[in-house]
Amino acid sequence: MAQLYFKYGTMNSGKSFEIIKVAHNYEEQGKSVLIFSPAIDTRSGAEQIGSRVGLERPAVPVGDETDIYAYVKNQIAVKAAGHDRIYCVLIDEAQFLKKHHVLQLTRIVDELKIPVMAFGLKNDFRNEIFEGSYYLLAQADKLEEIKTICWYCDRKATMVIRFRDGQPMNQGDQIQIGGNEDYKPVCRRCYNEAFQ
Repeated sequence: MAQLYFKYGTMNSGKSFEIIKVAHNYEEQGKSVLIFSPAIDTRSGAEQIGSRVGLERPAVPVGDETDIYAYVKNQIAVKAAGHDRIYCVLIDEAQFLKKHHVLQLTRIVDELKIPVMAFGLKNDFRNEIFEGSYYLLAQADKLEEIKTICWYCDRKATMVIRFRDGQPMNQGDQIQIGGNEDYKPVCRRCYNEAFQ
């Protein structure tokens, strides 16, 4: 039975690496997957996802106007002509999705009967939940935390700190694409201590 999975974790928890691994596992068995990633995240280049360990994969960019359901349905028609099918849909950086995208993912699961695995952050650097994450938490059949450790201690990281010029910040625009130079995964205690 197809289900919608939301696998969330902080920065550096291996979410993109996990997508690449899942795609490889399907494809090694001759099973096709579709990978999507928000168009605003171009750190690995346009139409690519990349992990911090250096692995990359092509991905379909998702903009505000993208209808993920229609795209998948069209790909099913193309695959059917070649007697193949889509076995799984994978979403990177799912926190950047909009409500309508998440509802499209539920239709892929419920109507097209294809499992969807969405990977992303739950909360931002201000400790507020992203729009995509909010609706995935509400709509997902299964939730799974991908864990990593705090940058400063040995506790589990549950938050992120944004830095500007080496200084921690908890004000500003929610979305600012960046990597290790801009964000660090931290536990709640280290997060709170950074702003005392």
